[in-house]
Amino acid sequence: MGLVEFTPTREQLAYTFGGAAPVMTVQPGAVLKLWSEDAFNHALTSVDDISSEKVDLRFVNPQTGPFYVEGAEPGDTLAIHIADLTPARNWGASATIPFFGGLTSTDRTAFLQESLPDTTWIYHLDTERQTVGFQARFGDFEVALPLEPMLGTIGVAPPGGEVRSSLVPERFGGNMDSPEVKAGTTVYLGVNVEGALFSIGDGHYRQGEGEACGTAVEGAMTSTIIVELIKGGAPAWPRLETDGHWMVVGSSRPMEDSWRIGQVELIRWFGDLFGLHPMDAYQLLTQTALAPVANAVDANYSVVVKAAKSLFPAAQAFDGMHAELRNRAARL
Repeated sequence: MGLVEFTPTREQLAYTFGGAAPVMTVQPGAVLKLWSEDAFNHALTSVDDISSEKVDLRFVNPQTGPFYVEGAEPGDTLAIHIADLTPARNWGASATIPFFGGLTSTDRTAFLQESLPDTTWIYHLDTERQTVGFQARFGDFEVALPLEPMLGTIGVAPPGGEVRSSLVPERFGGNMDSPEVKAGTTVYLGVNVEGALFSIGDGHYRQGEGEACGTAVEGAMTSTIIVELIKGGAPAWPRLETDGHWMVVGSSRPMEDSWRIGQVELIRWFGDLFGLHPMDAYQLLTQTALAPVANAVDANYSVVVKAAKSLFPAAQAFDGMHAELRNRAARL
């Protein structure tokens, strides 16, 4: 199947999951090369730009999509394999936004102190060395950090006709901000509406676990993905698979509920993979699982619960879909 390339116009960008008309219909098996705008909607381009003056919070986390997948029905599983992520600009931006982030008071965790300084950092890419450069704003420190592209948002339309902001992570995926959503990863999402209506965006050139200040190195991205449809078997929460791990992403508040969601869903996945009784899976998970925080700043917090494949007997999730998609990606 040929490569489908799509670069949205500004009028075609979506800012919600659900509620937007599809920009295109694609067939299962399609290979898509998609351009996406940065989370600030190209509002911060220099250190002199500050979010309170430049960023319109109605139009952040712009999404490329949604895409209607032919034949997708509620209860099916959409498999999206990320074949490649390439920065579409030679710079990325990060910022501290007033009353937003993990280490400041917010509209939900309210205190009397003033906001932290509204500050923008620009990271310049060195494509030869594959690094992004941090330059201190309140001193002379500089350091080159490895380029590690990822997608902050990937999701489908929610159930029940809901329309959710592209800032929100939930069962449908959305703004999970997990560094695990990178090239080589297959994302499994439960289909809630006819056509699935998936979209992607919020490219990050790199991000630490937790996304502490609320913004990564945000940048426009060119994403090459393979889209497949598995009839039935919809996971309750997003599942991720790499060559080395099985993972589940839970998103809620408080954060311990995100952790619990991921733990419960990985126990259920162990049952699918190995035929384990839930109590045996619970015990096995207790001794093997890792639980990195994906984000501690969004409308819901996201926690990834992951198990290393090397610790377990060989098993095929979704009838070996990840390995098949990896092979297809290698032939692109």
